[in-house]
Amino acid sequence: MKFGGSSVADADCLRRVAALVGEALPATPLVVLSAMGKTTDALFSAAEAARLGRLRRSLALVRAMMGRHRRAAEALFGATLPSEVELALMTASSELRLLLRGVALLRELSPRSLDAITGQGERMSSALLAGLLRSQGVAATLVDARTVMRTDDGFGAAQPQREAIRALAAETLLPLLGPDRAVVTQGYIGATGEGLTTTLGRGGSDYSAALLGAALDADEVQIWTDVEGVLTCDPRVVPQALPIAHLSFAEAAELAAFGAKVLHPATIQPAVEANIPVTVRDSRHPAGRFTTITAKAHNDHAVTALATRAGITVLTVSSTRMLNQSGFLARLFDVFGRHRVSVDLVATAEVSVSLTVDTGVALKTLLEELSGFARVEVSEGRAIVAMVGERLKHTPRLGARAFAALGEINVEMISMGANEINLSLVVRSEDAAEALRRLHAALIEGGPA
Repeated sequence: MKFGGSSVADADCLRRVAALVGEALPATPLVVLSAMGKTTDALFSAAEAARLGRLRRSLALVRAMMGRHRRAAEALFGATLPSEVELALMTASSELRLLLRGVALLRELSPRSLDAITGQGERMSSALLAGLLRSQGVAATLVDARTVMRTDDGFGAAQPQREAIRALAAETLLPLLGPDRAVVTQGYIGATGEGLTTTLGRGGSDYSAALLGAALDADEVQIWTDVEGVLTCDPRVVPQALPIAHLSFAEAAELAAFGAKVLHPATIQPAVEANIPVTVRDSRHPAGRFTTITAKAHNDHAVTALATRAGITVLTVSSTRMLNQSGFLARLFDVFGRHRVSVDLVATAEVSVSLTVDTGVALKTLLEELSGFARVEVSEGRAIVAMVGERLKHTPRLGARAFAALGEINVEMISMGANEINLSLVVRSEDAAEALRRLHAALIEGGPA
C-alpha cells in the first residue's frame, strides 16, 4: 500500500490512511509513504536558499515545514507525543539545520547533500503513521527504507539494485510481515552499500512500492492517491471522462508519453514485470472505482483513453531525392540526432517526411542544415491528439468513425504508433479541446466498438 503526499497531507489524512491499513491487516500490508504534501518541495527550496547563502530564509522554510508536522502530530497524539515520534521529529530538525548550515557555509549543494536533505520528509511521515497505528493497538513496525532499498551512488536519480533489494527484503521485511501486522516504511529514499542516503527521483515513492512489491512477490501493489483511478480523458476538458477499470502497461506508457495524468510507467515496471497487478485508488473514496494496471489489456473499447499534448511544431521536409533513393531518411535523422532534437511523430510520403517536435526547441541551426539538401516547411501552434488502446489495430472502421466525429476540424498529420496501440492526429492547438470532446463522445461514451 503506497500513499502519496496528498493522502498523508495532515492529521485527518493520516487517520484515513490508518483506517485503510487497519482494514487491510488480514492481507499482511507493507505500507510505503511519501512525504506529507508539499514537504519535498519545501526541502528543495530550503536547500537552494542555503546554496545561495540565504541561510535565514532556508531555516525559516524548515521551521514552517517542521511546524506543519508538529501540528499534525499534536492533532493525532495531543501535546505529549509518543517518544519515538518526538525523537523522529527532533532528529529530522537537527539533521536539516546541520546540513543546511554546511551548504550555506560552502555555498555548494552537491547531489549527495541534496538527497540527504530532501529525503527527510518520508522519514517523518512514516514515523507519524507508525506511531498512530501503534496508538490504535495495531502491531506496526517502522523500518528504515535505507536498510532495504539498495541503490548505486547516482544521487538524485539513483538506480536500484534489484537483486540486492530482493535479498534485503527477505532478510529485513519478510520476518516482520504477517496477518494482523503492518510494516511501515518510506518511499523515494534508499542508500548505497556504504549507507549514504540516495533518492530515486520524482515519482520515486511509486517506484519504491513497485520494487518492494516485486521483491516480496506481493499479490498486489496499491497506489493510493486523490483520484478514483485513471480517467479516459482530462476531466477539465471533457467533464464526461470516465474511470478506466483496466489499463495495460503499454497503454499507460503511451498515455504518460502524451501528457495524461497516469502513473509514470517506469515507476511501476518492476511490479508489471513480476506479473503483479498495480491498482490506482482514491484514499478519500476507498470504496469507489479504481484502475488496475496489468501487463495485458482487458478492455472492450477500441479506444481506452484519449490524451493531448500542446506546444507542438510540425516540420515537413520535402525533396525529390527521396524518390527511389536509399539513405535519405538516415541522413535526415542524423541531422536531428547531432542537434539533439527529439522527434515524436513521423509520417512519410514519396517525396516528403513530416515530423513533430516540441515548440521551444532551438531549430535555427537544424533548419539551416536541412535546407542544404531539402525544402522545409514549419507549422507552429499545433497539438497532438492521441487515441490509445490495445484493440486499435483489430477494430475496423475506427478511422472512419474518428474522422466523422471530427467533422470540420482539420487534421494535418496522422501517425500510427510503432506498437499499433496509438493513433495520433495533429491539429491546430485551438482545435485540440474540441477534438477531444468529439472523439470521446463518439469512441468512448458511445460504447464498445
